[in-house]
Amino acid sequence: MKSPTSAQPPTQQQLETDHRLMLEALAEADAAAAVGEVPVGAILVGPDGQILSRSGNRKEGNFDPTGHAEVRVLREAAGQLGRWRLTDCTLYVTLEPCVMCAGALVHARIGRVVFGALDPKAGAVASLYKILEDSRLNHRPEVRGEVLAAECGARLTSFFATRRGSARS
Repeated sequence: MKSPTSAQPPTQQQLETDHRLMLEALAEADAAAAVGEVPVGAILVGPDGQILSRSGNRKEGNFDPTGHAEVRVLREAAGQLGRWRLTDCTLYVTLEPCVMCAGALVHARIGRVVFGALDPKAGAVASLYKILEDSRLNHRPEVRGEVLAAECGARLTSFFATRRGSARS
């Protein structure tokens, strides 16, 4: 998927970097699943390519409806950098952001968003809504979707299949 907000097609180097960093986000998704959270992971990368923050979902364990991986990494990185404008940063997240997270990305002025699996039930970047492309908003990040989509989606499918199976027992 190439978003209309993308200026140019990604270079081979960018494709490789996106792949490598999405694997890092998948590791966070796996860590979230290991503690009973929905397996969504995110990392936020600074302009120098260094990972500034990483997290998985923590809604259940923290009793926090805003405990999505995206919100958690934005908060941590903004605190580390001492600024809320993250225009020179890239978010990697294993699932298409929801409405809340897409709004947070706009407010953080995130420079680039790379996501894995589409979310047909709650996606706010490509599936249900296209918030990050909305010309009425004051910021529109570059977007690249469906990076390692099969791997990201498989984590979610397996997690929910296991959860449904244990609910029947």
